[in-house]
Amino acid sequence: MAYSIEKLDNGILLFTIEREEKRNAINFEVMDGLVQLVRLAADEEVKAVAVTGQASDAFCSGGDLSVFHALKTKEEAFTMLSRMAGILYSLLILPKPTVAILNGTAVGGGCELATACDFRIARKGIKAGFIQGKQGIITGWGGGAILAEKMPAPTAMRLLMEAETRPVEELAASGFVDWIFENDPVRAGQSFLDPIICHESGVLQGYKTIWLNKWEESQLQARIEKEVEICAALWESEAHHRQVARFLNKRR
Repeated sequence: MAYSIEKLDNGILLFTIEREEKRNAINFEVMDGLVQLVRLAADEEVKAVAVTGQASDAFCSGGDLSVFHALKTKEEAFTMLSRMAGILYSLLILPKPTVAILNGTAVGGGCELATACDFRIARKGIKAGFIQGKQGIITGWGGGAILAEKMPAPTAMRLLMEAETRPVEELAASGFVDWIFENDPVRAGQSFLDPIICHESGVLQGYKTIWLNKWEESQLQARIEKEVEICAALWESEAHHRQVARFLNKRR
């Protein structure tokens, strides 16, 4: 199994990507798992959702290029991109608080997954970055549009356009990371959420609705769909396929 879903005693539903050998890269099985996570989060006993990765080396290294490199055309890429964008949007609009626990490095689509969560906490010493630009594409799972909604324009633009990984201290200073921890990731997630989930579920959902209404009014979903279209067009470019092939050759 490429993932696990565990309901913790305090009402936190924990999703763990379990592909340590692939630096917790997302494949189609992980996508299926995230769909199941969103469905299970509807349980009244679930007060919050946490997402993390297996071991300590990587939170998520984005899409599994060994799988997705087989997608060559704009149409093929669009099918995968739009599905994952829809999954992340479903995670974004969960009427319950969500937190990404960055137990290790997060790059590319891993940062998009983290951005779709309400909060991001990260282990001391890790780095994270939207490196898609180095692959000749843009964010294609909606992460760019979501980041633009959550952060000031200049900050979001730099994170996306420079396409670099950044140390956790810089990410915290920019507001992308909400808290830096040093202990066990799951315990850190519980400690971060404890002051939130001690309140009634109706209170938490009521507050979350404020942002859900805002995102609906700003037509965030439509902007995500436009982002997917742009990425799909860039996906079939020679530049993208060349960069991905170069990356895969380095790993052999």
